[in-house]
Amino acid sequence: MIKILILGGTSEASALASAVAKRGLPAIFSYAGRVATPKPQPLPTRIGGFGGVSGLAAFVARERITHIVDATHPFAAQMSTNVLAAAAQCGVKAIALTRPAWQPVDGDQWHSVASIDEAVSTLAGPPQRVLLAIGRMHLAAFAGQPQHHYVLRLVDQPSSPLPLADVSTVIDRGPFTLEGDLVLLEGQRIQRVVCKNSGGEGAASKLTAARRLGLPVVMIERPHLPPRHEVHRIDDVISWLDSHS
Repeated sequence: MIKILILGGTSEASALASAVAKRGLPAIFSYAGRVATPKPQPLPTRIGGFGGVSGLAAFVARERITHIVDATHPFAAQMSTNVLAAAAQCGVKAIALTRPAWQPVDGDQWHSVASIDEAVSTLAGPPQRVLLAIGRMHLAAFAGQPQHHYVLRLVDQPSSPLPLADVSTVIDRGPFTLEGDLVLLEGQRIQRVVCKNSGGEGAASKLTAARRLGLPVVMIERPHLPPRHEVHRIDDVISWLDSHS
């Protein structure tokens, strides 16, 4: 009998959960636990890490999971790597539901970099007001360029001091709009944007807003992952489940 583990944290994962629940398929939805108030799901939900490959494999075996859908953030490289290892170890099927990466278009002023450290290096120079749209995990690295004022857009109010000396926060949850992001960039007098190439529609409006305002963007490209079965549409995951059940 089929039983699905959906590793979530993205809007695509939530849409997949709704589709799976509508079909009445047995499934568990898992959050990493980085957001204080995660979006409720129409499936049994767990929150927290697994404890590496061995912990994930033990969970898969204990819950008799037959199919794993990795719908985590494109930058959750360790989790995605663990999924492949645990699936192979347990002999279960795995697929990744991802967003196509963003591509620059005419008018964009992107500086593509391969890592957080490279992004920090590109900020060498005079003080600027920088929108740092990278989440909370790697903020401390930007303390290496303390001359800037950093504006952070976060899902939750920080519960502890931020590791940046000159910083302000905007608390908001996507999907975002072009109108809202134009107001954000102009209101905060942003001069440069730093973001991860997470893809999708929910956070793309900041790039359109930056293009309209002629702002440079430091784009952190996605980490390299081992080869895997990857699709971009909910229907493709459902078809895969149907054909492998």
